[in-house]
Amino acid sequence: MAVSVSAFTIPSLSSDRTTRLAAAASSSSFSSTLSSSSSLQFPVQLRPVRIGSKGISAPSWPRILPVVQATKQTFSNLDDLLAKADKPVLVDFYATWCGPCQLMAPILNEVSTSLKDKIQVVKIDTEKYPSIADKYRIEALPTFIIFKDGVPCDRFEGAFSADKLIQRIEDALKAKQ
Repeated sequence: MAVSVSAFTIPSLSSDRTTRLAAAASSSSFSSTLSSSSSLQFPVQLRPVRIGSKGISAPSWPRILPVVQATKQTFSNLDDLLAKADKPVLVDFYATWCGPCQLMAPILNEVSTSLKDKIQVVKIDTEKYPSIADKYRIEALPTFIIFKDGVPCDRFEGAFSADKLIQRIEDALKAKQ
């Protein structure tokens, strides 16, 4: 199966060819010649579909990002979590539609593992909790806020490599001691 795409250019209106093309465009032979001479063919990739006794199923496409294993904990509010934290908390404000936020997911998992004795990592979806995002004036995603003793001590935005994020966190923790 192929998809047909037609393309043509329109010459400038100041040339004599414009008048000839306009006259020729009114004839059907020109338009069929134009579309057949400038037609491109692109292959279409089809997904195999299996119809069995349990309904219709199709194999899933490979995942773009690896699945991140995280522990989900529920707290009544962020202030409760920050007050009861025994170490500094890195809060990642993200959204599911945000590309850089999705890029940061495996990096945050790596950072959480390497700094597990120094910091706790928490992710907050700004779409699900807009009141928290408003409270901390989240205007760009991803936004990271480091809380120490329940108080914000550093804030930064954007995507980072794991090494740069670890360095930024360690610098913030040293500066605020």
